[in-house]
Amino acid sequence: MRSFLPNGILFHDPTREGEPTYESDILGKFSKVYRPEDVHIAQLFGGLSQLDAGVTTVLDVSQVHHSPRHSEALIDGLREAGRRAVFGYFEAYGDKVDYPKDARRLRETFFASDDQLLTMLMGGEVYVPGVDPLLLWNMAKELDLPIGLHVVGGPIIREIMEKLIPHYTDKHLFIHMTEMSDAVWDRASETGAHVSLSVPIEMQMRHGMPPIQKAIDMGMNPSLSSDVEVTMTADFFTQMRSTITLQRALANQRALDAGMEKAPALLDARKVLEFATINGAKGLKLDHKTGSLTPGKEADIIILDATALNVAPLNNAAGAVVTLMERSNVETVLVAGHIRKWKGTLIGHDIAALRDRITASRDYLFEATKTAIPLYR
Repeated sequence: MRSFLPNGILFHDPTREGEPTYESDILGKFSKVYRPEDVHIAQLFGGLSQLDAGVTTVLDVSQVHHSPRHSEALIDGLREAGRRAVFGYFEAYGDKVDYPKDARRLRETFFASDDQLLTMLMGGEVYVPGVDPLLLWNMAKELDLPIGLHVVGGPIIREIMEKLIPHYTDKHLFIHMTEMSDAVWDRASETGAHVSLSVPIEMQMRHGMPPIQKAIDMGMNPSLSSDVEVTMTADFFTQMRSTITLQRALANQRALDAGMEKAPALLDARKVLEFATINGAKGLKLDHKTGSLTPGKEADIIILDATALNVAPLNNAAGAVVTLMERSNVETVLVAGHIRKWKGTLIGHDIAALRDRITASRDYLFEATKTAIPLYR
């Protein structure tokens, strides 16, 4: 579904009648017809694409657990990609859905040990019809799993999040956190909950202004999320650049409007590099294994080409990574010491054959939903 929704937003807008949205078209139409083989190739192809871009670790939020077979296909795709991943078990659609009770089987069968490349997170959304979020959160506690959920702006979600304040823990990962009240932020900070920001998507799809300054003001250390490739690329260079330019735009404008003494400190390249590395590991409870180049950790390493035309001559390492580089600079990638990309080329996979599979899957999805591919629209 890549770039199907380049101009779309999250929810329906009556002033944009007829325009596709994420809620109505991606979740409401396309996702409902995914077969296990579709989620498998999407998982594998997307995982390899991110490895190629230097993303060694991901929280996979696949809201297509339409049956136990779908869940297993997602896990197989993660495993075949060969990178570190946290499998997020979230809601889905259809008469074969076994959510959330299948979480127990998945935990026991595939994630009995936390000492492996693949670990598990429990989806704990507050908006699933007919499901009490505390049921999901308590199940996560029972299974000793972290809890992830989308916290997207608006009075309904804000009210629910305020009611749930007594139940926040340091195992909660809040994605977006747009338009939330001070009470929600105060409790999240107090409990040590983690916040992950999808800055380009939040700006593009009307989630609400990315709360980067709020997170900084609260003394929290957010991580970065790529969110959805139906609208925006999933490489972490784009996420870092969007984050630093947004925060500095807001702070610089306040300095111009109200005086420099009233403006927040400017985010710097070294700090935003931490957002993309160690902060993500902390948010997924993996910082004891990865997230920094530290003796005793597992070797998740990317080697970036600083001699390339778009970077040389190198004058500032963090600045070059955050403000100059893109995926073409990712030369070599190691996950847990195993080489996944070497001197610019992914190894161990027939990319041409996988491209044929993902294209065939795409063709099926558009045919099943009776949708024309909007190639030139």
